[in-house]
Amino acid sequence: MGVKAGRPPVWSRRRLIDGIRFRVRTGVPWRDVPVEYGPWGRIYAPFRRWQRDGTW
Repeated sequence: MGVKAGRPPVWSRRRLIDGIRFRVRTGVPWRDVPVEYGPWGRIYAPFRRWQRDGTW
């Protein structure tokens, strides 16, 4: 038990959070976030979700 079914994530949550932090710190447009943090859409989606629900 405790094992999730499906494909494992390609980008770790930590890396996506680092990408969000980079964007917030520098103020660059989302599309200009370095690819080392993951695709900009994968970084923006959790940021927007967390922003809406008050987490971020």
